[in-house]
Amino acid sequence: MTEEMLTNAAADDLLIGLVQRYSPSMQEGAAVNYLVAWMNAHGFDADVDAAGNAVGVLGQGERTLLLLGHIDTVAGFIEVRRENGGVGGNRDGAGGKLYGRGTVDAKGPLAAFTAAAARAGEQAGKRIVVVGAVEEEAATSKGARFLLDRLTPEAVIIGEPSRWNRLTVAYKGRLLVDYRLSRPIGHTAGPGSGVCEEAFAFWAAVQAYAAEHNLGRDRLFDQLSPSLRAMHAEDDGFHETATLTLGLRLPEEADIAALQAHLVALSGDAQITCRGYEPAYRAAKSTHLARAFIRAIEAEGARAQFKVKSGTSDMNVVGPVWNCPILAYGPGDSALDHTPHEHIDLDEYHRAIAVLERVLIHI
Repeated sequence: MTEEMLTNAAADDLLIGLVQRYSPSMQEGAAVNYLVAWMNAHGFDADVDAAGNAVGVLGQGERTLLLLGHIDTVAGFIEVRRENGGVGGNRDGAGGKLYGRGTVDAKGPLAAFTAAAARAGEQAGKRIVVVGAVEEEAATSKGARFLLDRLTPEAVIIGEPSRWNRLTVAYKGRLLVDYRLSRPIGHTAGPGSGVCEEAFAFWAAVQAYAAEHNLGRDRLFDQLSPSLRAMHAEDDGFHETATLTLGLRLPEEADIAALQAHLVALSGDAQITCRGYEPAYRAAKSTHLARAFIRAIEAEGARAQFKVKSGTSDMNVVGPVWNCPILAYGPGDSALDHTPHEHIDLDEYHRAIAVLERVLIHI
């Protein structure tokens, strides 16, 4: 398929169709089926794999380039609308903004992958695999993990928003911590602390531990960054219970065993459960994949910039296993991730497609 056959307006329709199919983690089916149908109609050999991923293949050959996006989103439906003409109204693909859950994180990058691959087609001279993976936002990365022993790609592009002229080469690690303290109810005028007070004392102790760890570490990427994700308290008339969920963003040198042991020590007689661990990952910047992106971005009139992120992505899952050239790329402002006003600039989306098309053909 040539660039002329897939116009910007057609690429916009692809993205709009994806965003209109609300797909929070573990509810991705409608969006997956839509993407598979679109790919089959545009020259891909596409299907749904056993994990529920949308998988499309273009071309043949010994070299496999994997474009790994995720099709799930966080919860929270946002009405899909397009400024400057309304949804589907701006038929020349001349830009505007598209609002809706997933426009940035990360259906925008996934649609850009798919449109660019359709444009490049046989010109790429290699096997291109586009995946819309499931459960990335659920911290299980079910879709990416399913691929680990089923693909051996030469290079991987992860679909995450970085702006059209930026390349992400590193992500911090992650650990989720569930805290639960339950005790027989005592009178509030009695001696001792209640479970809610002890739960917040634990949170304060974790903050203090992180602050001590971060002394002399000025860059956010090098810091241990705790966040309080959820809290709850209840009683049944006999016992009172307090629960917390913490998220810890981990620097590259994090000693996970020592960290978990310290958390247990801070928790007293509460129950601590750690889950969702991913180590930090940093990719090389001097690969043929990175050079192809640098040239493609320059051809579109800008200078490529490298960045690191304080979150995690499927790069943390697949990078250490495949050990091949890898980076994350995609249109969109990551500051809008998960927000109630999530939207993407369609001009930027079009430029990202042009960059990706050049990469697929020339790498």
